[in-house]
Amino acid sequence: MKKLSSVVCLLATLLVVLPGPLYKWQLIELGTAFTGIRYGVFAAMAGAVLLVIQAGFFRKQTNWAVFGVSCVFAAVAIAMPLSIMNKAKSVPPIHDISTDVITPPEFIAIAPLRADAPNPVEYAGAETAAQQLKAYPELATLNYKENTKHVIRVSIDTVKSLGWELVNADVEQGVIEATDTTTWFGFKDDVVIRVVAHGDSSALDIRSKSRVGKSDLGKNAERINQFIALLNKELTAK
Repeated sequence: MKKLSSVVCLLATLLVVLPGPLYKWQLIELGTAFTGIRYGVFAAMAGAVLLVIQAGFFRKQTNWAVFGVSCVFAAVAIAMPLSIMNKAKSVPPIHDISTDVITPPEFIAIAPLRADAPNPVEYAGAETAAQQLKAYPELATLNYKENTKHVIRVSIDTVKSLGWELVNADVEQGVIEATDTTTWFGFKDDVVIRVVAHGDSSALDIRSKSRVGKSDLGKNAERINQFIALLNKELTAK
């Protein structure tokens, strides 16, 4: 019993954790990855039942150190997918976020890179805008007293500091395009930043859009907020 429960719990963890890297390395399809995670949850539940039986009826034969590790494996295999599900329920099922939902910044240099992406390069539209404004009312055009060239240069430094892949940076046009790759699944999300002059000051808009998936689980809004926080810090310092 103790060997069976340990093996099942370990298998469950592998089924939940490995699909992300395997998809990232293009060894499996996305559908296969999600199926593996689903089976991992089922295996974790089965492992948890076996652990309860082991603790109740096979206490004398139980190695409690191994038992504890198995409990951790089962907990991880259940908690990770549940956390994702809860996150999905707490945010709108959208994947295109912009501080300007009326005239969002457009992808130019990145457009060819998204040619085969399930989510088109065009802005997702009015319905997405309405859901965004309700879920993320804090996201709006940012106004700075600094001139556009200074803001765009600091924005470029901010993009690099965040570890995004810089695709295009045009100081004269006030446009930056970059790609951020998520850690677990390696999803590609694209970002475009637009800075325009308002007299001697500047107005900055940023848009982040996923290449794959109906819902971004709040990642694009999180990315924009992360960029804004670091940019404000850098502008204050400089």
